[in-house]
Amino acid sequence: MAKKKREAKAAGTGWLNTYADMITLCLCFFVMLYDPSEVDVTQLSNMTASIHGDPTAGGQSMTSGKLADLGNSINSMPSQEKGRSLGLAVRRAVSVFAPDIKSNKITLTSDERGLVITLASDAFFRTASAELDIEETRDTMLRLAQFLSSDDLEGRRFRIEGHTDSGPTDPAQWPSNWELSTARAVNVLHYLTDFGADESQFSVAGYADKRPRPGFSNDTPEGRAKNRRVDIIIVDEGHF
Repeated sequence: MAKKKREAKAAGTGWLNTYADMITLCLCFFVMLYDPSEVDVTQLSNMTASIHGDPTAGGQSMTSGKLADLGNSINSMPSQEKGRSLGLAVRRAVSVFAPDIKSNKITLTSDERGLVITLASDAFFRTASAELDIEETRDTMLRLAQFLSSDDLEGRRFRIEGHTDSGPTDPAQWPSNWELSTARAVNVLHYLTDFGADESQFSVAGYADKRPRPGFSNDTPEGRAKNRRVDIIIVDEGHF
């Protein structure tokens, strides 16, 4: 009598549980290896800008390119090293100044110099004046002084740079935009030190209208508004 053939059983799904457990363990392993202080802010900002189509974000390669053949490494350049050394400070700044960023009083960027905290002059100063509108900006200046005095930035150097647009000044007050931009930077320094920042960590400069923001021209009202600013730079260790 012929034997009946056994019917093939459908493949079970029990292996899925084991596979899912293995994937979860691998994910946990790589999360434990991740160090947020190693984030390269320069590369991250470049990638973000490219995703959003920022036309001013070009000019920087994400790979070492031919420089590696010359014995240089892009990762050793100050503009890239900054991402590792200031990574935690950037993350904290985004949190501390969130209300001011939302209201366009402050802008956070980074470049080869370090982390740049930009104060919009129209929000901090009276028109054509170097006098800080402290009634409106006291809370922001307090947070800024506390941030610059934090343990994360101990031993750092800060530079305050004043900038104006190309419009004329009142000769009775300011012979030129050089004096106005410098006076605004100095007054920001005075308030920061009054609120507890260490004066010895700072340097001050005024650039008048000679260093407009990339992508913004003094030929338009919008561009002039962007160029009227005070930059507070947390200087990267490679740019002291």
